[in-house]
Amino acid sequence: MISGADIAAGRAGGLRIGPEVVVDPAARIDRSAAIFGKVTLKAGVSVWMNAVFRAEMFEVVIGENTNIQDFVMVHVGNNAGTYVGRNCSITHHVTIHGCRIGDNVLVGIGATIMDDCVIGENSIIAPQSCLKEGTVIPPNSIVVGTPGKVVRTRDNAAANRLNAFLYRRNAEAYADGDDRLWSRDSFHAEMAAEIARIAREAD
Repeated sequence: MISGADIAAGRAGGLRIGPEVVVDPAARIDRSAAIFGKVTLKAGVSVWMNAVFRAEMFEVVIGENTNIQDFVMVHVGNNAGTYVGRNCSITHHVTIHGCRIGDNVLVGIGATIMDDCVIGENSIIAPQSCLKEGTVIPPNSIVVGTPGKVVRTRDNAAANRLNAFLYRRNAEAYADGDDRLWSRDSFHAEMAAEIARIAREAD
């Protein structure tokens, strides 16, 4: 993992990243990712193996502490950019295309979110779901199926924020050459402390 600070200091040789990409110093990118066009990665963002961003027109903005996992495709739409909020997890093999995703959202493995979709905060999109163009999902939703539909209402903010924390810390560990952080007892204690912190903030 290469940090935004490394990129700014010219220590990111071989990274496939375009000249208009803006990376916060506290963001981290795997060397196998490809990021081109007008893309902004904010503090704490992690971009994992073989993720691809393309923003030939409009823009892509990824909010604080959000993770873009392995083999994700992020592209702009025909009429608008792609915007992802804070503390989100865009999990393995997801495609997001010209859509808006609110804070504290988890998009499950292999899901597709198409142009002009709006996903409300604190929601979960189930694995393999496909949201057709223009779908609007209210906050605190669980969405399943093709086409994706709301099957339950529940505030998923705490669980989704914890997942985002896990990935931010994992990216920091990978940047230091440690790919086994999650197995360590010391990290389990750190995770418990984060669970308690999130719970306090929710009160």
